[in-house]
Amino acid sequence: MSKFIDRVVLHVRAGKGGHGCASVLREKFMPLGGPNGGNGGNGGDVILEVDPNVHTLLDFHFHPHAKAGNGKPGEGSNRDGKQGTELLLKVPDGTMVLDGDGKVLMDLVGAGNRYIAARGGRGGLGNAALASKARKAPGFALLGEDGDELDLVLELKSVADVGLVGFPSAGKSSLVSVLSAAKPKIADYPFTTLVPNLGVVASGDTTFTVADVPGLIPGASEGRGLGLDFLRHLERCAVLAHVVDCATLEPGRDPVTDVDALEAELAAYRPALSADADLGDLADRPRVVILNKIDVPDAAELAEMVTPEFTARGWPVFEISAVSREGLRPLTFALAELVLQYREQHPKAAPKRPVIRPIAVNESGFSVIADPQEPGGFIVRGTQPERWVKQTQFDNDEAVGYLADRLARLGVEDELVKQGAEPGAPVTIGNVTFEWEPMISAGVDMVPTGRGTDIRLEQSERISASERKHASRVRRGLVKDDEE
Repeated sequence: MSKFIDRVVLHVRAGKGGHGCASVLREKFMPLGGPNGGNGGNGGDVILEVDPNVHTLLDFHFHPHAKAGNGKPGEGSNRDGKQGTELLLKVPDGTMVLDGDGKVLMDLVGAGNRYIAARGGRGGLGNAALASKARKAPGFALLGEDGDELDLVLELKSVADVGLVGFPSAGKSSLVSVLSAAKPKIADYPFTTLVPNLGVVASGDTTFTVADVPGLIPGASEGRGLGLDFLRHLERCAVLAHVVDCATLEPGRDPVTDVDALEAELAAYRPALSADADLGDLADRPRVVILNKIDVPDAAELAEMVTPEFTARGWPVFEISAVSREGLRPLTFALAELVLQYREQHPKAAPKRPVIRPIAVNESGFSVIADPQEPGGFIVRGTQPERWVKQTQFDNDEAVGYLADRLARLGVEDELVKQGAEPGAPVTIGNVTFEWEPMISAGVDMVPTGRGTDIRLEQSERISASERKHASRVRRGLVKDDEE
């Protein structure tokens, strides 16, 4: 028998972007073929999509890790890397996506509704795309970016029109079984129903869904019993129906006190999506009182006695028997009418269009603040500089010089000078810390002295081509080590 899982923690990781390729065309009779390194492919996204055929989060309970495909690196001959494969995860209708702090990120309601849970990293540019008038054959390429990696909480809140609430063994599951084709487990001991049961009810031209929420008890809004685990399944219900056991033999219980106890719990519970679903608090929803088990003589008398009490509150009252099916037809038509009224008052909202907000012209896109842990140090924050640092090959002087030019053009160097940064001050961007040295020529097109080198970076430990040639001649005995 499959388990019903309505809350899981999902670890998602989008694909990494492929690295760009640094390649130069080398063919016979074409000594100056130029750069031809292709771009890396973008990493795949992790996407959540509502599927009407999925009814539980069981798959994510057993497979809590989801990873999309990585992008492939670029290659020579201007061949771009293949895009990473996106991962499409099917979720039930009514799934809510939260971050680790409990903030609602997305409410997935409606077949086909999608949410990009984790975006894949961008692929790095190859040296063919980095070529410019001053740098005709770059000796470097940009690295691919890492994809998003985060933990998400998925909560399922049943999408039902009518929610049946009541004490354990009040007959909610029996009522769902006779109103619809659902076949829930039914027994005469408390908490038989451990998971919500959904049933589809047809009444004339109206079709609506009924949710049998597991038995609630006093203190449910504070987590007692099955409490908070299933109270959230009532959040989307347009109508709440109290199913009352009129044949209970427990001392101190009667239909009025049962309803009052549950009303107190509904009033104390605050739906997380009250504003978003436009349904208000549970205490404000339309009510129906269903007095069950009138096939028992004493229960029928008790139902007749308490009916005026509920009628005085303005609630429709129906006396039924789920066993003999007495009184079910009037109840079905009344529920259908209440559901139709709700649908007329709350038409389905049109799909939200994406909103594009262009960046203001005077927005620099970064900020420089003093480092609280490093005297005289600074921290540069911003999407662009942090991304540029991740894309840089720090073992390649030309790539480091290219990064310095980008930061200078963005205005980072001027801002550091304005805030009083001294030469040698530690400057942190992302997870990399530099010893800042102001460069007069930063941001100005420089003529490269060689592939992979930059004349402005004298501290390079890379071995040049001339040094490798000289070392080879020394090994072969053609020249002495101290000769040039």
